[in-house]
Parts: sequence; C-alpha cells; structure tokens
Amino acid sequence: MKRNTVVLFVVLFLLAAFGWAGWANWESRKQAAARAAAMNAPADLVMPGSEGDLPPTIAPLINKPAPNFTLEDVHGKKVSLDAYKGKAVLINFWATWCGPCKIETPWLVDLRNQYAAKGFEILAVSEDDLDPGDKQKLKEETQQISSFAQQMHMDYPVLLGGDALSQPYGGLDSLPTSFFVDRSGKVVAAQVGLTSKDEIEGNIRKALGGQS
Repeated sequence: MKRNTVVLFVVLFLLAAFGWAGWANWESRKQAAARAAAMNAPADLVMPGSEGDLPPTIAPLINKPAPNFTLEDVHGKKVSLDAYKGKAVLINFWATWCGPCKIETPWLVDLRNQYAAKGFEILAVSEDDLDPGDKQKLKEETQQISSFAQQMHMDYPVLLGGDALSQPYGGLDSLPTSFFVDRSGKVVAAQVGLTSKDEIEGNIRKALGGQS
C-alpha cells in the first residue's frame, strides 16, 4: 500500500512538472511572437492631435509634475529625474526590439544634438526584459542594450528597468511613448506611438519655453 502511494505521488509530480514545462514553453513562445509582431509591424505615423487624443491613463499627467524616478544606466550609474530640474527633458520609453523605436531614435539623436546647448536632454528608458536574479544573464542583457545604444549613437543617458515606471507613467501600453518635461519639472506634452520628427521638435520647443 505504501509503495503504491509513493508511485502515485511520483506520477502526479511528473505530470505537474510536464504541465508546468508546457505552460512555460507556451508563455515563452507567446512573448516571442509578440516581440516579432512589434518588430515587423508597419510603422504608421500617428498624426498630431490634441491632449484629448491621448490614452485616458496618460492624459491626466499633462500639466502635472512628472513622477520622479531613479534608475541605473547601462554603466551602473544612478540617474534621477530630479537632477535635471532647470532643463527641458524628453523621457522616451523604448526597447531594442521595437521597430518604430528604431525609426524614431535617429530623429531623437539629431534633435538632442540640435537643442542640447539650450538646456535640453533625453532620458531613454529601456523597456527590455531583464533578469535581475541571474547576474550573468543580466550582464549580457545590459551589454546588448548598451551595444544597441552605441550603434544608434544614443549619446544621452540610457536607463534600465523601465517596468518600474509603467504605473506612474500611465501603463505604457505602446512603444515608443514620450513625455516632454519643462524646466520646472512639469509634463507639457506626451506622444504615444510613432509620430513625426516635426511634432517631436515642436514639443521640445514647448518644453524649452518656446525657444527655437
């Protein structure tokens, strides 16, 4: 009787293990498919609109202080939004696997070079998945993000762990998503999805106080 109980326990354990492995494999395939779709999705432009066109989770942030945060950059240095008070800041949520982000990033690089001398900076917050529990894997993931940033000439802070900001910044259901913060630390504009270089520049000028 005792032996039958042990055999039954082993069988149930194996069934549970196989079930978990199947679920984990399915979840991994689902995430990979979502990323592939994002990479290959057509990068349609979102035409400029009013604040009322923003998602209801993001619209309330307009004309309010930008939620502060402190994140590490790809070099391990802690970067705080509060440290940029007195500057106009574009907080850009992006990911290496995001197709539209690859179109937008060269525009951001050009505009940052153009307006940096006027007191403008970009904080690029990566939404790439990280594995903080695995030091070796985390190191490799960080290096991949850093290498991507170098290839794209992103000479501004590239920050890790963007998932922590999803709730205070309205969910971040689409990438890229950008918030334009003026010199006082207030969100004066936001963009969701790929828009246009002209619209980004207009919002940068707005954050700078109308400077051109």
